[in-house]
This record gives sequence, structure tokens and C-alpha cells, in this order.
Amino acid sequence: MVKIAVLMAEGYEEGETLTIVDILRRAELTCDTFYFGEKLVKGMHGMYVEGDKAFGEEVKEYDMIVLPGGRPGGQNLRENPEVIRMVQYFNDQNKYIGAMCSGTTVLSDAKVIEGKRVTGYTGYAEKLIGGIFKEEVVVADQNLVTSQGPATPYPFAYKIAEIFGKDTTVLRERMLYNFAGGK
Repeated sequence: MVKIAVLMAEGYEEGETLTIVDILRRAELTCDTFYFGEKLVKGMHGMYVEGDKAFGEEVKEYDMIVLPGGRPGGQNLRENPEVIRMVQYFNDQNKYIGAMCSGTTVLSDAKVIEGKRVTGYTGYAEKLIGGIFKEEVVVADQNLVTSQGPATPYPFAYKIAEIFGKDTTVLRERMLYNFAGGK
């Protein structure tokens, strides 16, 4: 069973984080949110969301770690030495690492993007040192999946679902059917 850990630091971007979790759960992948400190985490736009689990060693049991952006969510992730160590652990184990928007800066600080194609928020080419920056919505290279920002969590989450063998055509159709009033 595939397990994906989405980190929720204070100031996380709600649209990115919650969309990623929603789509991955709809794709029938185990996707848990991990919080730091308090279980209720305040997002960038003042929304409080209850995290599933406290951040810790349990994250190592997951197949992928995802770092959403936000202000100051991405910075809070980047400034947490335990997050940097966890990202380095995932890279050393050749496990998947996903990041978008300001969450991508964690990858640069953890030095896991050397020679890999990446993308990030507008103007982040200078911040993603060591990576080969691409102006694309989603970039997957080796064990990394990166995306640009608040407008791109759908293609980002679909790419993650595809990596883990999910047919995103069926997922998209199911979501449209449910939205249109189907069961």
C-alpha cells in the first residue's frame, strides 16, 4: 500500500495542500497530513485545519513526502532542521519527494536537486540552486516531482497519482461525474 506524507507547517498554502490531499485520497492512495506542534494548523489565509499525525520518525515509513508552499509555510519547512534531514533521508533512500511553490526551496537547502530538472514559483530559478530550472507546470525527474504554485496543485497531484500507478483519466472522469451530481 502506497503512503504519502504531506507536511503542514504554519502558513501552509491551503489551496495547494488541501487539493493535493483531496485528489490523492480520491485516487485511493493513503495520504496523511503531518503537523508540527499544535494539531490545528493555521494556513496562509487564516484557515485552521486539523492535521492527521504529528511529524516524526513515522514519516520514514511513507513512500513519498510532499512539501506544499505558502507564506510563511515554505519558509517554516525550510528553517526546520528535522524537515531538511527527512528530505535528505528520502533522497538517500531513493524515495519520492514532491514540492511546490515555496516548498521547493527546501529541496535546494537540503541539496537534493543537484543536476535534476525542477520547477517552482515564478522567479525561483535563482532560488533553486543546483537544479536545472524548467518553466513548466509540473516537472518529474528521478525521485523528484515539483510544481509551480497555487494554480497547479491539480496537475501536480495527478502526476503523483500516475507515478503510483493510478489512471488519472478515470480519476478525472469520476471527479467530474461527482461534481455534476452523480453518485
